[in-house]
Amino acid sequence: MAIILNIETATKNCSVSLARNGAILAIKELNNGNYSHAEVLHPFIVDILKEANLNSNEIDAVAVSKGPGSYTGLRIGVSAAKGLCFAFDKPLISIKTLESLANAISVDEGIIVPMLDARRMEVFAAVFDVNYNEVREIKAEIIDENSYSEYLKTSKVYFLGDGAHKCKEIITHKNAVFIDDKFPSSKEMAILSYNKYKKNDIEDVAYFEPFYLKDFVAIPEKKKKPTF
Repeated sequence: MAIILNIETATKNCSVSLARNGAILAIKELNNGNYSHAEVLHPFIVDILKEANLNSNEIDAVAVSKGPGSYTGLRIGVSAAKGLCFAFDKPLISIKTLESLANAISVDEGIIVPMLDARRMEVFAAVFDVNYNEVREIKAEIIDENSYSEYLKTSKVYFLGDGAHKCKEIITHKNAVFIDDKFPSSKEMAILSYNKYKKNDIEDVAYFEPFYLKDFVAIPEKKKKPTF
């Protein structure tokens, strides 16, 4: 039996769950359009432990969404996960953010393309088959009218995630299906982390870093016009 704490902070959805053998015991999420992870993540962890009537030292592992995604969000989630692993001497499991997002839907045929917004017309995206096998690696890419044409020619392609909405007016092929209101969640992480736990597929807590995919670029604040 394995009880795993799952932490997802790669996007605006701050999500934590406790799962036993991949089945959710308790989950708490907040997606209010802001990055409030620093304020709510630790209280959420305390809340779900109470709900499940468990102590921190009773969990068997901590799983964290590794990215890509928000630079700050990933840092917050990974720092919290590593802190818990150090404090209670527990293994750390990392889950690809786009893999867990792909698992948010179930389809019988076609291709699943989870997408995360990466500013302007750029997205972080990967391609999965209906069994959630990765058939194209994660990339940072600029979307145009020819994007994913090799898949759209032969099958339905299901786009989801906060990067998909910007593609609706660009990718207009009849086989393109856009699914709204799907975000990476600790709910989908539960079975993925359990499967990795069974294989002892764990990270080196001391040296693990998020998968940013791109270097962090700070956006300078706009100078305010003087008022007289």
